[in-house]
Amino acid sequence: QVQLVESGGGWVQTGNSLRLACAASGRSGSMFGMAWFRQAPEKEREFVAAIRGGDRRTYYADSVKGRFTISRDNANTLYLQMNSLKPEDTAVYYCAASSGNPILSTVRKIETYTQWGQGTQVNVSS
Repeated sequence: QVQLVESGGGWVQTGNSLRLACAASGRSGSMFGMAWFRQAPEKEREFVAAIRGGDRRTYYADSVKGRFTISRDNANTLYLQMNSLKPEDTAVYYCAASSGNPILSTVRKIETYTQWGQGTQVNVSS
């Protein structure tokens, strides 16, 4: 099983940027999906972005498209570059990994991902 540890959260003002990282360990190879989800207070956890293994195809929620960029390196460290942050981006951000490579119909679903990090808090003040 893969272990996931997020870092990079914090406080920023509207319009500023943050970069989240997720270090993955305990799994060889790269043919699995990785994703970022977030959960705001009193709201359900929601999909933010995902990246497949191998072809590294990316997927984004409409709310972050054009502002956030997901990437991963050869060591399976996952990143989320967040630009033009808004107060509504305030949430706990979770890194997740799937057991296999997700497809279009499954990549945005929580149940696709079997391993989760502990989360990192992002606060955006107006």
